[in-house]
Amino acid sequence: MSKALIAAEGATNPIGLPWGEVVIAAVCFLILILVLRKFAWPMFEKAYAERTAAIEGGIAKAEQAQEEAAAALEQYNRQLSTARDEAAKIREEARTAAQAIREDLLAQAHADSERVAAQGRAQLEAQRQQILAELRADLGRTSVELASKIVGESLTDEARQQRTVERFLADLER
Repeated sequence: MSKALIAAEGATNPIGLPWGEVVIAAVCFLILILVLRKFAWPMFEKAYAERTAAIEGGIAKAEQAQEEAAAALEQYNRQLSTARDEAAKIREEARTAAQAIREDLLAQAHADSERVAAQGRAQLEAQRQQILAELRADLGRTSVELASKIVGESLTDEARQQRTVERFLADLER
């Protein structure tokens, strides 16, 4: 009979536990769920919300930092481009200024050389004129002396001496 009783109870209770224990366990489980729902679940929700907010805030901060970095990079690239343009402009201005200075120095050197050459030519011309005058005077004296000896009369008269010298020089030039 005990087998029959166990079989009869097993037929009504599929778990094989007494109905009293199942009811007590179910009530305790419901109380546990209510306590957890009342006290623990709000704390979990609060922690979850804080963590979600922190993650979303971190993502927003990261996106903002990334945008700021992109803006800073763009500004840096603009400044770098501007600096390169200014450097190229400065190099070109320096090249132009150097060319102008070079041309000015060449023109000044050319003018100085022309001035020195003109002074040299003038000095040479003055020396030539001086030498010619000295030669004419020497030649005149020598001519007067020779003419005096040839003619046999004294050519001490200044006017006569001058005419004789002029005539002699004219003959020489021909």
